[in-house]
Amino acid sequence: MKFVLAPDSFKESMSASVAVEAMRRGIHAVRPDAECVGVPMADGGEGTVDAVVDALDGQRITVELQDPLGRPTEATFGYVAHRKLAVIEIAAAAGLELVAPNERDVLRASSSGVGQLIANALDRGATEFLIGLGGSATNDAGVGMLVALGAKFLDASGRPVAPGGAGLKDLDRIVLDGLDPRLCDVHIRVACDVNAPLLGPTGASAVFGPQKGATAADVELLDAALSRLVSVTEATLGHARHDTPGAGAAGGLGFAFFEFLGAESKPGVEVVAETVGLERAVRGADWVFTGEGGVDAQTMLGKTPFGVAQLASRQGAHVVIFGGRVAPDATVLLDHGVDRLVAITPDGTPIDEALRRGPQALEQAAAEFVRELIGTAT
Repeated sequence: MKFVLAPDSFKESMSASVAVEAMRRGIHAVRPDAECVGVPMADGGEGTVDAVVDALDGQRITVELQDPLGRPTEATFGYVAHRKLAVIEIAAAAGLELVAPNERDVLRASSSGVGQLIANALDRGATEFLIGLGGSATNDAGVGMLVALGAKFLDASGRPVAPGGAGLKDLDRIVLDGLDPRLCDVHIRVACDVNAPLLGPTGASAVFGPQKGATAADVELLDAALSRLVSVTEATLGHARHDTPGAGAAGGLGFAFFEFLGAESKPGVEVVAETVGLERAVRGADWVFTGEGGVDAQTMLGKTPFGVAQLASRQGAHVVIFGGRVAPDATVLLDHGVDRLVAITPDGTPIDEALRRGPQALEQAAAEFVRELIGTAT
C-alpha cells in the first residue's frame, strides 16, 4: 500500500517536514511495510522556502540586506544547487513583520531587499526562481527591487527618485541599461493567490495600503504615483499591463515581476506542487495524506490541502485531510475530492497544549486512521 504524505505546516506547531515524519511514524506503527513518500508542501506563503528546501534537499542561505526602511538586517532564502533553483519569500526581505507598527511608513518603504536576495541567488548560479508574493510592508511596485538589480528610475533632473511608492510621483524616465544581464537567462515563477490589479479601488494602494499604515490621503497619493509609473513604463517598454491579475500583489511587486522580469504567475499551491514533483509522487498512490493547522470552507480558496486533494483525486488516489482544528463547514470539501476529514485534537483542548502536542497528535491520528482502514479492508 502506497501513501503520499503532502501536508502544509501546522502554523506555530510544526513545519511541513515535521508533519510528514509524524504521519510516517503513525502509518508505520500500524503497517511497517507500507510505502510512504514524503512531499512537504506549501501554498507560496510562509513556509514555502522550508517546504521546497526539505523536499528537494536544498539549503537555506542567510544574506545581509536592507529592510523596507533601509536598515541593515538579515533574510533567508532557499537554494537547490542541483536544480539551480532559488526559492524566495518576499516577506523575508520586505515583510510587514520587519517593521514595528509605530515605525511603518508605506510612503517610503522600499522592496530593495528583495532585489538583494535575487542578486545573491544569481551570484550562486540560480537560473530558476520560485517567488512567493505576499505580506509586504511596501507599496513601491517593485521599483526598489529593480533598482537593487541595476535599473534606474530618474526624475526630470536625472536624479534617482526617492525610495518608496511616494517617490514615484516624480518619475520621469526609466533606464534599464544597467539591469543585471543574467536576468535575461532566468525563468521566474511567481506564486500568487491575489488577483488585485495595480491601480484603482481594488488595487495595491487602496486594498492593501491601509493595512500598512496608509491614510486615505496616502492612498490617493500612492495610487497617483503608481499611475505615473505605469505611464513611464509604457513609454519605456511599450507595455504596462497594470490590470493583470496579481499586478497589485505585495505592494505592486507583481507588476515589476510581470512587466520587467517576464515572470509567469500561478496559484501558489500549483507552483509549489510543480516544483517539488507532487504529481509524479502521487502516481500509483492508494492514499494521500495532507493537512494544515486549521481546516474550514475557506480551505477551498487556494490553500494547500485543497490543491493537493484536487491533484490527488485526478490521479485516482483517496485523500485524507488532517487538521489541528476542523470546522463544521469543512464538510464541503467532501464534495471536492476529499474522502475524510480528521481533527487531530479533541474539541476543547487548550490551544497551547494543542500546539505543543501537534506532532504527537498527528502521529496518533494517522495511526488510528490506518488501523481503521485495515480493519475495514479485512
